[in-house]
Amino acid sequence: MNKLIFILGLLLSFASWSQGSYQLAVLKYSGGGDYYANPTALPNLIKFCNQNLAMGISTDVPYVEVGSPDLFLYPFVHMTGHGNVVFSSMESNNLRTYLEGGGFLHIDDNYGMDEFIRVELKKIFPNNELIELPFDHPVFHQKYDFNGLPKIHEHDGKRAQAFAIIIDGRIVCLYTYETDLSDGWENQEVHNDAQNKRDQALKMGANILMFAFMQ
Repeated sequence: MNKLIFILGLLLSFASWSQGSYQLAVLKYSGGGDYYANPTALPNLIKFCNQNLAMGISTDVPYVEVGSPDLFLYPFVHMTGHGNVVFSSMESNNLRTYLEGGGFLHIDDNYGMDEFIRVELKKIFPNNELIELPFDHPVFHQKYDFNGLPKIHEHDGKRAQAFAIIIDGRIVCLYTYETDLSDGWENQEVHNDAQNKRDQALKMGANILMFAFMQ
């Protein structure tokens, strides 16, 4: 039933896309982590993509719960936060069905999520490892060329990394770590990032969206 809902939702999304509007969402999860961090991030990325890539994405960005059937209405879901993440068995099953059915999840560790999200992803795909993407992967070479992820914020001196869960040759989940991409998408006054850093973050975000829809 969930797969049918997803297919119908995806068809509606692409029908809307062809008419100039489709919708993305932010994932709402339990566990105490701040899923609501970076509220201006995805709207700003959408604005950038609409202006520079002629995408017709709705500027209305809802929050969608992991276990909700509404998840299947959105072809792309973004997740971020600083702390704990917990998926129930029902939520894990719902998210797995969404991803296997054609959905795409982008997770951006906003510093502090890593140790928790890796455990929860194992609930969803116990037999699939997070695989680090090499610099020549197509996600880094869509509209904009990058040698791996740009480093927007420094925390522990670690390099920025992009990991993926791949099912039947398709990336269903992209996990960006030690980069703070979504901080770079936020309004400039939030983090006072230099314009070149914000440009890098937005362009890499645009690449992710392009790749998600074209892979």
